[in-house]
Parts: sequence; structure tokens; C-alpha cells
Amino acid sequence: MKYTKHETAIVDEGAVIGEGTRVWHWVHICAGAKIGERCSFGQNVFVGNRVVIGNNVKVQNNVSIYDNVFLEDDVFCGPSMVFTNVYNPRSAVTRKDEYRDTIVKKGATIGANATVVCGVTIGEYAFIAAGAVVNKDVKPFALMAGVPAKQIGWMSRFGERISLPLEGNAEWRCPHMGDIYLLSSGNMEIKK
Repeated sequence: MKYTKHETAIVDEGAVIGEGTRVWHWVHICAGAKIGERCSFGQNVFVGNRVVIGNNVKVQNNVSIYDNVFLEDDVFCGPSMVFTNVYNPRSAVTRKDEYRDTIVKKGATIGANATVVCGVTIGEYAFIAAGAVVNKDVKPFALMAGVPAKQIGWMSRFGERISLPLEGNAEWRCPHMGDIYLLSSGNMEIKK
């Protein structure tokens, strides 16, 4: 075993877990899960069968990652944040064939107690504030807050607010990493 697993954790046979990953107290990882290297799963995390998780993903306590959720490298899931996989669940109606894919792109952060409604894509390095409810796609580098979540700004790869407007054309240099961010037609990117 190339990963660390607490004695209370359950990892079903068939799960693929990368080297250096840490699986803490009361975690359950299902057989079909594919998990990268250097990840961390806090207490009471659940990972479903049809889940793919990249490298260096941090999942804090009390998070359930259900089928059809895909997390790219360097994603952060804050404590007690929620993923869903059925848009209109009913106990008496089976909808397992209606699961909607949720994709969280590289470097994105989802804050504590946020909810991500299934079927959305959260862009690279986006930042979802604590308690926000995401029910539509999120642009790369967008800072989202509220219920439902609305864009209130931009965030850098370093995790600090970018001081540019939501629209227009402008540039900003990160004082920590030296990246130059280019805002063009309402979209943010790092200048190459």
C-alpha cells in the first residue's frame, strides 16, 4: 500500500489510490473510485464509485463526493461542502440513470458549507465562498458568493482577490507569483 489509511477507514477492493494520499478517520472510498497522488481525505468523507479525483486534492471533513463528480488536480473542498448528482431527487423515483456530471477544474476552491448543484463545471482556479450555492457554470478565476452564487470578483492562482472589474479589458500582476492576469470581454486568463 503506497497510501496511508486510518484503521477506521474503509477502502473497498478495486479502488485506485495514488501514492502519498492520506485517508483519515471514518472515510469510505468505494470500489470504482480513482484517486491521484498526494490527496487528503478528512474525517467522515465518502467517495462514490464513478468518481475521478486528480493529484493533490484536499477534501476536508464531512464531504460526500457522489457518482459523476470529477475533481481535477489541486482542488480544495472545504468542510461540510455538498455535491449532488441528481437534479430533482424523489425518494420514490429511481433516477440513477439521470446523474449529471459535475466537473471541478484544476486549482478551484469550494468553501465550507457551499453546495454545488449537479451538472455544472467550475472553472480553473475559481473560488466558491463559504455557504454559496452554485447552480450554473463558473468561469475560470471567478469569485462566487451568495445564494444562488453570483460572481463578485476574480481570484488569482495564489488565492487572493484580483483588483480588476468584472467586465472590460485590463491587466493585473500578482505580487506573489508574478503572473499577469488579462481581463478581456468578461473572461480572465493568465497572460502567456
